Amino acid sequence: MDASLELRLRRIEANEAIRKLIATYAVGADRKNDPAILGPLFSEDAEWILDGVAHLVGREAIADGLSQIAETLVTWSLHYMVSPLIDLADDASSAKCRWYLWELATMKQDDGTEADSWYGGWYDSLLSVRDGVWLFDSVRLEPRLDSPNATPWTGKVTHD
Repeated sequence: MDASLELRLRRIEANEAIRKLIATYAVGADRKNDPAILGPLFSEDAEWILDGVAHLVGREAIADGLSQIAETLVTWSLHYMVSPLIDLADDASSAKCRWYLWELATMKQDDGTEADSWYGGWYDSLLSVRDGVWLFDSVRLEPRLDSPNATPWTGKVTHD
């Protein structure tokens, strides 16, 4: 296979691997930020940022911190990660990616009640391939919408 064709194939495979990484992130997020699912998606020295909420550094801190956020704030969630815009480096060994978040969530309130809400924004991320595996090096969540749902769905959803 000539070098040009090999690089083109590597770029296609990289795009698909990054899409799968994002989809796996959504699965972990919908399981109350399951650290067993989310942890392996990040490089050892990665960071995860949501201004005003958390700045987590390191794979273990990210896995534990995200799990704690879910335990403290989220009763239930359904994450739609959509339209990933992947910008691969010329050699297909690293990338920038932005994708949109559309989330339905039941959030714990300060008074102990729960409220159903719509949450939206986007993620900006840096990624790299390490030993043949794509990982997040940095993930920043940029929220743009947090609004109560007019008709509660609590009691109408399946919690697993």
